[in-house]
Amino acid sequence: MTRSPLVRYFLVAVAAVVVLGLLRTRPWSARVPQSDRETLAVGFLPVTCHLTCPVTDYASKTSQRTRFESQRFTDFPTVVETLKSGRLDATFMIAPLAMKLREQGVGVRIAYLGHRDGSTVMVRKDLTEVKSLRDLKGRTFAIPSKYSNQNLVIHKLMKDEGLSPEDIRFVEMPPPDMPGALASKAIDAYFVGEPHCARAELDGSGRVLYHAKDIWPRFISCVLVVTDKLIQERPAVVKDLVRGIAESGEWAETHRADAARLVSPYFRQDEKLLRYVLTQPPDRVSYRQLTPEDDEMQAIADMGLEAGILERRLDVKGLVDRQFIPKEFEAAKIEMPPATTN
Repeated sequence: MTRSPLVRYFLVAVAAVVVLGLLRTRPWSARVPQSDRETLAVGFLPVTCHLTCPVTDYASKTSQRTRFESQRFTDFPTVVETLKSGRLDATFMIAPLAMKLREQGVGVRIAYLGHRDGSTVMVRKDLTEVKSLRDLKGRTFAIPSKYSNQNLVIHKLMKDEGLSPEDIRFVEMPPPDMPGALASKAIDAYFVGEPHCARAELDGSGRVLYHAKDIWPRFISCVLVVTDKLIQERPAVVKDLVRGIAESGEWAETHRADAARLVSPYFRQDEKLLRYVLTQPPDRVSYRQLTPEDDEMQAIADMGLEAGILERRLDVKGLVDRQFIPKEFEAAKIEMPPATTN
C-alpha cells in the first residue's frame, strides 16, 4: 500500500519526536533494558557505616552492570528475620552478628567491609569530671546490641583499664534513641555508629570521650554479608556488588560533601548532620582498605567468645570469602543530582 508524501512525512516526524524524547530522558549509560539487567536488593541501616550501600544504589541506576536496590531497615533483628526468610541475600550487618548467624548454621559469608572507624563514645556534656572510661564507674552506658562490636570493644577497654563487667550498667538501646536519652539524662554515655553521636555533639547535650580509632585503630563495626545461595547461584552479581561497594567507597573518600547530599534522602536524615560526620574530622570514618583480614576477623570472633555471645571458637577462614574483591578499581563515576533549594 502506498502512502502519500504528507503521510510519510507525518510518520517520520512522530518517530523522531519519540526517539528524541527517549534520548532526553535516558542518558547513554542508562540505555539498558531493565529486563536485561540483574537486580539485587541490598539491606542497610541509616548509619554512615553503611553509606556505600545507597551510593552503590545511586551509581547502579545508570550502570551497564547489575542494578542494586538499597533496602532501608531501622534495626538488625528485622534484617536477620528478612535474611533467614530468604527475602534478602545481601546486607550490611554488625560483624559479631554475622558470626553468630554462621554459628547457628545460617549460610552467610562476609564478602567485604562497610567502613573503618565511624563510631564514637559520647558522654553527657555536664559530666565534666569524666575524662576516661574509669570515670563512668556506676554510670549507665548504652550500646546498640550485645552482638555489636561496640559492646565487645568497650568491654575490652574496661578490662584493659582494670574495670569489672559490673562496674558500668549497660543497656541495649536503638541507636536513634540514644541522643535523646543522653539529653534527658536517662543514660550517661553511649557508644554507637555515626551520625547518632554527632547529633548529640551538635545539639550540645554530649561531648566526645573517644573516637573508635582512639580505642582500636582501623575499627570495624559492619561488614557486607551475602548468602551462600547467592554465591552459588549468582556469583557474577556478588562480584559486581563488591566492586560497586569498593568504587563507592573510593568516591566517598574524595567527595565527602557530595556523599552527604547524595545519601541524605536514603537515610532520611539532615544533610548538614551527615556532612559534619564526614568532615569533622575527615578521618572520623573511612571507606578505604575494606578487605577483611583473617587476623582482625579472628580477633572479633575471639572477643565474642570471651564475651559469651559465641558458644565456641569460630574459624573465620570458613566465614570470610575474599574471592570477589577486585585487585584494582577506581572511584565510582557519579553524576550528582541537582541541588534542591529551600
